Amino acid sequence: MEPITVKFPLRGDWTAGHTPAEKVPSHGVDVLGQTYAYDFLRVDWNKEGFIFHSKSSLRYFTIGVNVKDCFGYGEHIYSAVNGKVVVAKDGLKDHQWLHPIIDLLAVYARGAYVGLSSKPDLHKVIGNYIILKIEGFEAYAFFAHTRKGSIKVKEGEQITCGQHLADVGHTGNSTAPHLHFHIMDRVDLLNAKGLPCNFREYESFSNGSWTIKRNDMPAKRERIRVK
Repeated sequence: MEPITVKFPLRGDWTAGHTPAEKVPSHGVDVLGQTYAYDFLRVDWNKEGFIFHSKSSLRYFTIGVNVKDCFGYGEHIYSAVNGKVVVAKDGLKDHQWLHPIIDLLAVYARGAYVGLSSKPDLHKVIGNYIILKIEGFEAYAFFAHTRKGSIKVKEGEQITCGQHLADVGHTGNSTAPHLHFHIMDRVDLLNAKGLPCNFREYESFSNGSWTIKRNDMPAKRERIRVK
């Protein structure tokens, strides 16, 4: 299956925590149309260990850190496509405190809730989110975990590629502020199947320099940049 090529939905310096370039399904499951999903977050490249906050690792693993201390939180999310807003779900509060053990247990608990419930409230699991019908394709773009109150668009609104949609948040099943992005074949998340996508253009940092990549999928923990 040929991937759908879209514009990268963020600006600045990012990396992929999950990506179909590493494995498929990228999150280990096919549910909710996320077979080829990406998770993008911002980290401190001057520190070892994939650090996504400005505090010490000791603090994070003991008492935790505030969401406002996390890189990427509140950064703008832009539309990757031309299309139409079919779902715009806001109102869920961001998790204010991050701790690795507590967050991991919460992720498993919410996942079990979806698996066991006949009619799960997906908003609690995926956080605030937007679904766009992609112009020219029988496909939908999905943006999740957005910051409460940040969604700028309304259902039924026509969207142009590059338009500001919302901000990066920490809602739903999230262990750090990030953007979850994927393409799927229908708007119904419980029955959606994932579709592959790649990104029209971004820069990749390797061996001390930046290289332009086109129509490609970022690797896991690859340092990427879009101006």
